Amino acid sequence: MSFKKQWKFILVLLIGLISLICQFGLHTNSLFQIGNLQFTIQAILIDLVGIMMTISLLSEIVADFKSGRYGVDILAVIAVISTILIGDYWAEWMILIMMTGGETLEDYATGQADKELRSLLNNSPTTANKIVNQKLLSVDVNQLKINDHVLIKPGEQVPVDGKVVTGESSFDQSSLTGESVPINKKIGDELMSGSINGNTAVEMVVTKKASDSEYQTIVSLVKTSQSQPAKFVKMADRYAVPFTIISLVIGIAAWIHSGNPVNFAEVMVVASPCPLLIAAPVALISGMSSMSKHHIIVKSGPTIEKLAEAKTFAFDKTGTLTENQLVIDEIVPATNTSSFSKETILSYATSIEQQSTHIIANSLVSATNKQLLKPATNIKETTSQGISGIVEQHLVKVGKLNFVSSEQKIQAVNATAIYISIDNQYAGYITFKDQVRAESATTIERLKRQTEAQMMILTGDHQDVAARIGKEVGIEDIRYDLLPVQKIEAIKKVTQDKRPVVMTGDGINDAPSLTAADVGIAMGAKGASAASESADAIIMVNDLSKINDAVAIAKHTMKVANIDVLAAITIVIIIELIAFTGIIPAFLGAILQEVVDMISISLALLAKTTPKNPKQTGLITEK
Repeated sequence: MSFKKQWKFILVLLIGLISLICQFGLHTNSLFQIGNLQFTIQAILIDLVGIMMTISLLSEIVADFKSGRYGVDILAVIAVISTILIGDYWAEWMILIMMTGGETLEDYATGQADKELRSLLNNSPTTANKIVNQKLLSVDVNQLKINDHVLIKPGEQVPVDGKVVTGESSFDQSSLTGESVPINKKIGDELMSGSINGNTAVEMVVTKKASDSEYQTIVSLVKTSQSQPAKFVKMADRYAVPFTIISLVIGIAAWIHSGNPVNFAEVMVVASPCPLLIAAPVALISGMSSMSKHHIIVKSGPTIEKLAEAKTFAFDKTGTLTENQLVIDEIVPATNTSSFSKETILSYATSIEQQSTHIIANSLVSATNKQLLKPATNIKETTSQGISGIVEQHLVKVGKLNFVSSEQKIQAVNATAIYISIDNQYAGYITFKDQVRAESATTIERLKRQTEAQMMILTGDHQDVAARIGKEVGIEDIRYDLLPVQKIEAIKKVTQDKRPVVMTGDGINDAPSLTAADVGIAMGAKGASAASESADAIIMVNDLSKINDAVAIAKHTMKVANIDVLAAITIVIIIELIAFTGIIPAFLGAILQEVVDMISISLALLAKTTPKNPKQTGLITEK
């Protein structure tokens, strides 16, 4: 809760208490009189606070006006000034209670809505048990360096990303991956910072510094979302001008009808805009909190607004619609020789590639029986060309065709492939194909139902590969052989009636596209990347269907926000019309406004609830 707002509320309460004692306990008399207005100690105290609050609010209004925003705060200023002029200081005090109390309630509600985000920050690992000369030293996580050894005791958090070197235990990774069942980790397995150790102590070696580790990446993204607060009142501002005009018309009409300025003040008291200002921010923060609960970090409120209205969804292919892992399609020995069998080609190629970090190398090693792996020496990797080494006294080259062979008659295949030569003799090739995510087709189908938006694939891959993936996932609009700049052009060319555009990707080359889209969504399960930094929203688990959740939560949040704002306006205008008749004293009107504040906040917090329509969301499993 904001300390400044809290003390404003306490100050107004304290002044009210002192004034009550003066009027009903000490029975203070009027100090002086101006016209019909009698000034007592309590009137002066409340008026002074009212003037201070009004000046503060006016400065905010001027600042907003200079930045091009037109809010409804002016009604609150008019309400305070009106009660000062008619001498109804108790009504003035109730308005001040309403203004400062509304801000305090908003802060409280925001804190409740924001608690999932804050829990990430509060639970961030801060210390580690570093092993130095077989002794344990408690150190700050930021002091850990790559290759340091750390002991993870039972029940402790993994401080930074690392790899198990001694021991075996289960780890709870639910805060990172959404997996509810603890995962068993043994020697050689990777550990993610923020995961919780089970019942057995393990020793790990640090593989990433704290700033680059998984949990700290999530924390950094949450801090970014908090440091870029949404222009929450933007939605409320759409209603601000008409609401202000209607309220002023009713107030002036009440004055003219009765011939008494008190009636104008009574209308202005109930026209205070606190519900309108509270409804939108609390609802949108609740939506951001709900996103975080479902492992989606949204950096700002406008992202929720755009996501709820999206009319085009664009997807990168590799690592987004497909797994970040290829599978072996074919092993084809050279036709001009029978010296090398499929098993030999696979064995030699994998043995050389096991020391490479390229996606094809990783896929090859993952798919090959470990019994086929052989020791490889003299490994030399040529960037963007291939890799060579010695296996069983044979020179093996793996990579592009022109790297492994100079024979002109050998034709390159129209697929993702690596070529192999053994002792400078062309041996054959291995082709790979993308493995479509299990949830991709269902995600696209649900997305079409949720939004009726157009879907397209933007990829740098070949036409036939892209077409196959498009057919499998149910997307017909496929743009292939695109460079990053061409992806940006494709996004920019989307017509206005098909916007907002949402782009989803996972790699560094996707970062420009995510920035160019109205909403960029990064598949950030593997940690920090340029894609995550450029994105407006980050899916923190390796699950594409979270896009369904994001859209459903965004739509639900905006529905709640709009209903809340319209309900607040309707209730306030009805009370204004009743106040027009003069039957609602200013003091009672201020109390009614406080009730409307509480109703607005309660409605806004409904944005935290999970959408329940199975046809609209992936949050509920469809049968």
